[in-house]
Amino acid sequence: MISREPTIERLATAQQLLLTPFGLDESHLSKALAEITAHRVDDADLYFQYTRSEGWSLEEGIVKTGSFSIDQGVGVRAVSGEKTAFAYSDDISEASLLDAARTVRSISSAGRTGRVKTAARKIASSRSLYQGIDPISTLDSTAKVKLLEKVEKLARSRDPRVAQVMAGLASEYDVVLVARADGTLAADVRPLVRLSVTVIAEQNGRREIGSGGGGGRFGLAYFSDEQIAEYVDHAVKAALTNLDARPAPAGEMTVVLGSGWPGILLHEAIGHGLEGDFNRKGSSAFSGRIGQRVAAKGVTVLDDGTIADRRGSLNVDDEGNASQRNVLIEDGILKGYIQDALNARLMKVKPTGNGRRESYAHVPMPRMTNTYMLGGDKEPEEIVASIKKGLYATNFGGGQVDITSGKFVFSASEAYWVENGKIQYPVKGATIVGNGPDALTRVTMIGNDMALDSGVGTCGKEGQSVPVGVGQPTLRIDGLTVGGTA
Repeated sequence: MISREPTIERLATAQQLLLTPFGLDESHLSKALAEITAHRVDDADLYFQYTRSEGWSLEEGIVKTGSFSIDQGVGVRAVSGEKTAFAYSDDISEASLLDAARTVRSISSAGRTGRVKTAARKIASSRSLYQGIDPISTLDSTAKVKLLEKVEKLARSRDPRVAQVMAGLASEYDVVLVARADGTLAADVRPLVRLSVTVIAEQNGRREIGSGGGGGRFGLAYFSDEQIAEYVDHAVKAALTNLDARPAPAGEMTVVLGSGWPGILLHEAIGHGLEGDFNRKGSSAFSGRIGQRVAAKGVTVLDDGTIADRRGSLNVDDEGNASQRNVLIEDGILKGYIQDALNARLMKVKPTGNGRRESYAHVPMPRMTNTYMLGGDKEPEEIVASIKKGLYATNFGGGQVDITSGKFVFSASEAYWVENGKIQYPVKGATIVGNGPDALTRVTMIGNDMALDSGVGTCGKEGQSVPVGVGQPTLRIDGLTVGGTA
């Protein structure tokens, strides 16, 4: 058998799933785009998607639920200036495609110039960051049930205080095809899996929760016995630690953030503020500040959609642009924003491979992929030892940020009180309050232990959710406000 170049292979897979079964080919796509560009528009595209997903969940020692779904459809978009007209249908047919095309082209005013002309076919450049496999078929149903039962048995064996175990296994096979008015064709075949573990521990009538898990763009064979044990140990440790937690002190203090998942604070407090749409509209605290110092020296922040097998990575974004490794802040200086096609055009810069959408029923917008801070030269132990009195937060739950002001609030799900460089005891109920741009200037120590999260992140924006990754080294930030219960 002769293998094809991966980009061509993905395009063929997308056509076989999204065009051929419905009597469509590339000529029908060109016809629909010609309908849109018969009026004067700045941009137009078609976005076809086929998604097959499966989920299993265990509770009280029993796999209680299983789900399976298939969703497919097409989104049709026309852009004129800052305006977007969008229509979508779960009926993939020539009639619905042309109907949607005629609907969205009405966005253009008769007096506009600069019509997009459909051009000769060209296949978009893309990356090969993960295998185009269907992860659902990488384990049979019996093996999936046994995997979840293994998680439950292992968690209970770790400590008699483990009172309840919940586990979930999710798999998704996502195929997309993008056709643009300039003749560009792009496709991606995106596997995605995730294993989640939640443990409730009980002692003297007190109950606490801990969680673990991970995943990425690969098959279910990734969840080896060793990997499962790592997730379980993390969840059990968190629950047992919280059983001994005391009320968190409150006030302004030094805060040290652990490596890996605590990068969610970076994602929310800084990452969203660097998205192109907020900056084009002047509503971000980072608007108009390119070339200026926005963080302490040594702080370098990237958004990188090119890391192999990562949850937030993409071979191409949802507008057909290859993913990129974008340096957003370098040694404290703001270098750029992440962009989709619309905002890049209006800001007169190039797209950065960050045009993302939840599904064919949603419009694309600038979104993060894997956002992280590079490591420094300090040992993590040295950073913790530098705290006179303060908080060491190693895991986070929910949080929120105001893009315009940059203010954020995050709850620490696992944290410790530190005095004179020594960890004293775990604390509960700590919330970290601050301002994203201001917090970056207060970074005084950067660890050499940069780590990405285990593959669990989902980002929400304007009602749309997409998988993402986060990461950072251990960080010391001075003068953050901690809201506590003490």
